[in-house]
Amino acid sequence: MNKKTIILLGFIILKFVLQYVLISPEYDLQRDEYLHLDQAHHLAWGYLSVPPVTSWISYIIFLLGNSVFWIKFFPALFGALTLLVVWKTIELLKGNLYALILGSTCILFSVLLRLNTLYQPNSLDVLCWTVFYYVIIQYISIEKPKWLYIGAVVFAFGFLNKYNILFLLIGLLPALLFSNQRKVFAEKKLYFALILGLLLILPNLLWQYNNQFPIVHHMKELSETQLVNVDRLDFLKEQLLFFIGSFPVILAALYALLFYKPFTKYKFFFASLIFTFAVFIYFKAKAYYAIGLYPVYIAFGAVFLSQTLQSGWQRYLKPVFIIIPLLFFIPMYHVVFPNKSPEYIVKNPEQYKKLGMLRWEDGKDHDLPQDFADMLGWKELARKTDSVYALIPNKKETLVLCDNYGQAGAINYYTKKGIKAVSFNADYVNWFNLDIQYKNLIRIKNYEENSTEFQKTSPFFQSSVIAGEITNKYAREYKTTIFVFANTKININKRIEAEIKEEKNYNK
Repeated sequence: MNKKTIILLGFIILKFVLQYVLISPEYDLQRDEYLHLDQAHHLAWGYLSVPPVTSWISYIIFLLGNSVFWIKFFPALFGALTLLVVWKTIELLKGNLYALILGSTCILFSVLLRLNTLYQPNSLDVLCWTVFYYVIIQYISIEKPKWLYIGAVVFAFGFLNKYNILFLLIGLLPALLFSNQRKVFAEKKLYFALILGLLLILPNLLWQYNNQFPIVHHMKELSETQLVNVDRLDFLKEQLLFFIGSFPVILAALYALLFYKPFTKYKFFFASLIFTFAVFIYFKAKAYYAIGLYPVYIAFGAVFLSQTLQSGWQRYLKPVFIIIPLLFFIPMYHVVFPNKSPEYIVKNPEQYKKLGMLRWEDGKDHDLPQDFADMLGWKELARKTDSVYALIPNKKETLVLCDNYGQAGAINYYTKKGIKAVSFNADYVNWFNLDIQYKNLIRIKNYEENSTEFQKTSPFFQSSVIAGEITNKYAREYKTTIFVFANTKININKRIEAEIKEEKNYNK
């Protein structure tokens, strides 16, 4: 085992260790993670929320025991693989050992540590962006058509993981057209590769077609409820924070792509960055959508600096570029990770507010960062629902109906009673089992001041009771209420079918 391999393994091991120690055990999983894990039990070529790859990984996690260790392992793995691909990109660009260490340090101590704490499509999305750019560099370097086919497979897999990778293509194509590398469009095998990519994503496209393209409704709803609160200036500010310790290296990459002779054939990467940013800004995208852009530019910058800081006073700057990411990581460690108690954050909000972390998707500031609040209260909800469910005699005829996918997913993940909670929200609308004639209803309801749920629903049942609520005041689900309605006087299933039909028509 040579020196380079030992150093690379050191970075990868450190990456895995950090991903497991940066989350305080008092936090549960995050709301989206529960939905993704439940998809393992409903495998399909598409979902209302995400493409199918996440469900495949969830199924592997389920086979491995569905423990938190494995849930956290896969985003950490994708982060480690991103580091590995950047390492290989630097080697491809003829970077020396210093370049490899600098690039790896920049990748390790960055926003990816935060991103890779959550089991969501985002970690794999960044990896797919990084691998696709690596494939492009490989093709430009040796012009072997096999890399076109590899690129098609990588893009297709990225597409089946998260549609966000379309932005990569939208930014890359015009950059290639305006560069000397536009000759690739005269390569016949490019179009065979495109056909291959289309065939690979076709099952998902057919699923979208057969389900009246729910992605269109999802994007419209996202735009109306979340993206409308996105400030374009804030989008640009947040880009600085993502790789703040690596910013000098990224700036060096942009300079090198324009003026460094060995990078002449890669100059289109500069234009690609501009075009991709323009598209993101135009569509008012969330800031983290752009994270996949940066790793390849860190590779370019690391190689350029390793070649230019060779002699004279400039060689003394070499350790500085490595130390900067470490110095920025120290204050970030205390703020951007869920490693402080909610009580501590509430008592010390200044740093969180300064970074805009207390601003939620609704555009308002709250006590905790949204992701942190989304990691509280779930075990409590599942435990209390289990306790209520255990007291019902005819459990198989009991429907557990939730207001949102987080509630349903958390109950299904933590339950000890085999509950299969559902909701009219997100993918759960397709997962109702209407072969059962339901007689009882456990209703998990978001807190509403002056709620009329009890008054509206109790007349249809012989007995009704409010059985509990989430008491963790720091949870986003604080005061979510558990209602129990037993022995129905009406046909619940007909009501459910009507609600499902209405929701599906809305999604169309």
